[in-house]
Amino acid sequence: MSSAPTYSPGVMKYVEEARKLLAERDAALARMKAMRFDTIAVHGLYTVEEALKRNQGAVIEPLYLSASQAYADSDELEAALAYLVPTWCYTRIANPTTYYLEWVLALLEGYRAGRDTSCCVTASGMGAIMAATDPLLVKQKDGPERINFVSCVQVYGGTFQQFSQRKMKERGVECRWVRRPWDLEDWKSKIDEDTRFLYMEMPSNPQQSFADVKALADLAHSWGIPAIVDATCATPALLRPIAHGADIVVHSLTKSITSGGFAVGGALVSRKPITTKVRNDHPLFKESYAEYVKFLPYRDNGPASAPANAIFALNDLRTLRSKMDVVSRNCQKVAEWLQKHPRVYQVDYLGLPSYHLHGLAKRYMKLVDSGDGPDGEVNRYGHLMSFRVDGPPENARKVFDGFRMIFRATDLGRIKSVATIPAISTHQQQGEEARRMADVPPQLIRLCVGAEHPDDVIADLDQALGAL
Repeated sequence: MSSAPTYSPGVMKYVEEARKLLAERDAALARMKAMRFDTIAVHGLYTVEEALKRNQGAVIEPLYLSASQAYADSDELEAALAYLVPTWCYTRIANPTTYYLEWVLALLEGYRAGRDTSCCVTASGMGAIMAATDPLLVKQKDGPERINFVSCVQVYGGTFQQFSQRKMKERGVECRWVRRPWDLEDWKSKIDEDTRFLYMEMPSNPQQSFADVKALADLAHSWGIPAIVDATCATPALLRPIAHGADIVVHSLTKSITSGGFAVGGALVSRKPITTKVRNDHPLFKESYAEYVKFLPYRDNGPASAPANAIFALNDLRTLRSKMDVVSRNCQKVAEWLQKHPRVYQVDYLGLPSYHLHGLAKRYMKLVDSGDGPDGEVNRYGHLMSFRVDGPPENARKVFDGFRMIFRATDLGRIKSVATIPAISTHQQQGEEARRMADVPPQLIRLCVGAEHPDDVIADLDQALGAL
């Protein structure tokens, strides 16, 4: 058995200095946890002391574009690369700008959840899904294993491809698809002793699927496995799955969080600790999963966020609550108008009382801190909806091509309204049979309502539908 490494007094000097720095950070963290959601979104862990001591008094977090960090001597280098002290050694591993973003996201997802959280920011949402799931799918013994995981089938097209192609076809890891994720019995029928995690996207893109988060997490934990939730379209302003028992939350930061549309990014946030039966000797694997991912798989696989993307996301986050309130109210008005249109045969939006998952979503989708006012908690259902145009698929294309203000793009979560036809774009690659299984017909137009006046969005929809 190899003994633990010993370090020189010079190295330990830097370790002692690091302990003081970490004590300062822990104090700042404790202060920020006592703040409200909007304050956390604006400040995160970037304090006045941090600005004055380390950033020449910059009021806004600096953008650090340097790819690497220089060290005072060999002792500091050794301490840093042994992970004995905090370090920005290389931007593939860590960067100050990305660090500020990670702590804001960790604090917002853990807001009033009664759980500590950690975060790892990635180059994209797909990178976050890969980083969150792959360490849970490692082999645990020599010889063949029948590893599987269970996921709702109503997921973003890229997620479907990652699960069905990269994991199932290329690696032989089985994904078991749940068609009715709101029905707990459907999940129960797919789980066995070889299941590694449950995965849910909510609200799903584009079908607006939803699940009972607490019941799903309880089910996962009864099997000793984690529940993972993609909450991209909700954001922590409307839904914080960790507060309801989920272990890991993933986001495409490209979408709702970076609403300005200038950056691509992803994030995984984990509670401390997660529930898992995967054996891993690293102390962080269970206790602080996102940190484990960042220190080891992330370091080795290299899905790092560019610092410039991190600063865009950080700035857009500052007004997240108010923006999600506005776009949710706008989307609600547009959905109600579309529901009455004679050329639209179905509107999928959680905010409509007639939608089959409205009651379930109403229990969870609430504007954060709205309960502080005299009227109690306020439900908000996000900016994403879809509507289905009557007649053949050519009718949906005609309406789509007729938009004058609404942008035609595969993007979503923008400050501007954006629409796409998923069957020929985001979900094209998964094939017709899988689209049928996920309920993505060619007549469906996905609409993400922005911050324009809703009457102007309705006017554009009206003239486009009027052309039929």
